[in-house]
Amino acid sequence: MTDKPCSPIRMTLRVYDTRMREKRELSTLEEGKVSMYVCGITPYSPSHLGHARCYLAFDVVHRWLEASGYDVDYVQNFTDIDDKILDISDAEGVDYSVVANRNIEDYLDVMDAMNVLRADHYPRVTETISEIIEMISVLQDKGHAYVGDDGVYFEIDTVPEKFGQLTGQTLDMVRAGAGGRVADTGSGKRDHRDFALWKLAKPGEPSWESQWGEGRPGWHIECSAMSLNHFGEQFDIHGGGHDLRFPHHEAEIFQSECCTGREPVVGFWMHNGFVNVDGEKMSKSLGNFWTIREAFQNHTPLALRYALLSVPYRNPIDLTPEFLEDAAMHFERLIEAYGKSLSSHADSGTDLSGASERFAAAMNDDFNTRAAIIEVQAVVSAEYGSEVAAWLEKHAGEVLGLLPDSEEVLAGLAKADSAREEVAVRVEALLKERETSRESKDWARADEIRDELASMGVVVEDGPDGPAWRLT
Repeated sequence: MTDKPCSPIRMTLRVYDTRMREKRELSTLEEGKVSMYVCGITPYSPSHLGHARCYLAFDVVHRWLEASGYDVDYVQNFTDIDDKILDISDAEGVDYSVVANRNIEDYLDVMDAMNVLRADHYPRVTETISEIIEMISVLQDKGHAYVGDDGVYFEIDTVPEKFGQLTGQTLDMVRAGAGGRVADTGSGKRDHRDFALWKLAKPGEPSWESQWGEGRPGWHIECSAMSLNHFGEQFDIHGGGHDLRFPHHEAEIFQSECCTGREPVVGFWMHNGFVNVDGEKMSKSLGNFWTIREAFQNHTPLALRYALLSVPYRNPIDLTPEFLEDAAMHFERLIEAYGKSLSSHADSGTDLSGASERFAAAMNDDFNTRAAIIEVQAVVSAEYGSEVAAWLEKHAGEVLGLLPDSEEVLAGLAKADSAREEVAVRVEALLKERETSRESKDWARADEIRDELASMGVVVEDGPDGPAWRLT
């Protein structure tokens, strides 16, 4: 059995770069270190499953880089001032910070529950105002920004060659699908393609003093200022959802590279896929929108994590009831195998070196969690032994973040064994009667037995060796 899942010296990590549109060997600005910035939430409402997909994906990136020997400096921001935050604060009659802080707290709580490691730094827009103003000033001095009637704007036509680096499309092609964030940037622009850097305050709005008048930052400049303020002129990885490629991340390229004169500002751009529910993109208008806390009502946090990691991060994921049920079943098998292996004090002699190599190869292929989980499932099917527990702790636990505390698992296993023992005699009798009823084609009685077993919390799985059962 291999003790460490991988070393960056022995194995090559290939990462898909949105800008280059291909997988490339990871190379970093400083050997052995990774600087990673991931766009954080705008905390105007409780976090939803789209947030879960994004931050679980980059949590695994964070974990695998560290397991591979890299020193990771992970920054994730909070956009704690925004039109939607202000609308809610006005409607509730509270300060904007009350709205932002309660939703930041919600975010951190649900991410903790899903075993997402904390980032190293969580800068906020309202804590970075001076750096934002300085950056806008530099852009203005270099001829890339101008003052309009209602704020300061970035002028796209000063560097049109930079456009389309992440989407491969022209300005006119993508404008139609850019959404309200592009259209709603004010009336003081010279060109509809320009975007706001500084918005002059409306009456009653929170604002900060600047040489252009009291106001607040535009959306895009915030992440440029926060990332460069922390990392300097260039950094290794920038992550976020697929929908942020345009306009947000392409705007960051304009701003950051024009401000510093260095390019590329980011070595690797990474974007996770959308969340769909029953084949349709999750949205409030379709009524298929779940907050993470709402999802917790039907799925345990780690079972939900298992489901969301079962699909490679760049692919869209479709959360059908069948998909979630299947993931929950596999997660329960993982916990059972881990618990029984923990309880075993003997080495079963299982050779896990091949599983370790295949797991590492999967993760080194652009963090392919689907292929990695297949290796976990294979190990779960092996004979229980102390070495299996150690392998699962290293791979399913430290890297994929799927395992709860070992004492919690053992306590849960003991409770489950006790509960199983209490109903075992009755369940086995019902299963025998069910089999007899099915052989005699007494379908009505077979259905009654199925319903009785379900009412007892028993799940029956029919296999070639006969029915197996477990408690939910």
